[in-house]
Amino acid sequence: MEERLRRKRNKILHTKTGSTTPMKVTLNKFDFSNSYIWFEFYNAPLEKDVSLICDTIRSWHIVGRLGGCNSMNMQLSQCPLDQRPTYDAIRGANVNPTSFYNIGDLEIQDNLARIWVDIGTSEPLFLDILINALTQISSDYIGIKQVVFGGSEFENWRESLKSEDAGYSIHKI
Repeated sequence: MEERLRRKRNKILHTKTGSTTPMKVTLNKFDFSNSYIWFEFYNAPLEKDVSLICDTIRSWHIVGRLGGCNSMNMQLSQCPLDQRPTYDAIRGANVNPTSFYNIGDLEIQDNLARIWVDIGTSEPLFLDILINALTQISSDYIGIKQVVFGGSEFENWRESLKSEDAGYSIHKI
C-alpha cells in the first residue's frame, strides 16, 4: 500500500495553481431556457485548463440530462443525521422531472469564455452544482475571476472576433 501511495503521490497531492481569491458569481437576467454563462479568468487558460473546464461543463450537462439536478427529489440529503437514511422509490418516480435541454460549445477569447445553455427547467440546483465545481477548479487549478449567468454582452467580448490567430477558439462540449 505504501508503495502504491508513493507512486501515485503526485496525482493525489498536487500543488494548487488556482487563485486564493474566491471567484465572483453574478446572476444577470439569467433565463433558464436561453442564456449565456460568461467566464473571466485571471489569465488566458492553457490547453489543459480548457480541457478541465470542458470536462466539467460536459459532466454537469450529462448529470442534468439524466435528471440528477432535481431539488424536488432530495430525499437522502434531507434525512436527519441521527437516523438511518431511507429512499422511497415511488416518491422519487412521481416527482416532476427536470432535464437539461441543450448546450452550445465553449467559446474562448483570450481570458474570457462563454457558453450558451438551454437548461429548460427553472431549477437553481443546476446552477449551484456548476458553481460548486467551478469554485473548486478556480481554487485548485485555473483561477476564475468571475462567472456571470445571463446577459447578451460581457465586458471586452467581441462578437466579430472568430479567428484563432486573434485569440479566439471554440471547444465542443
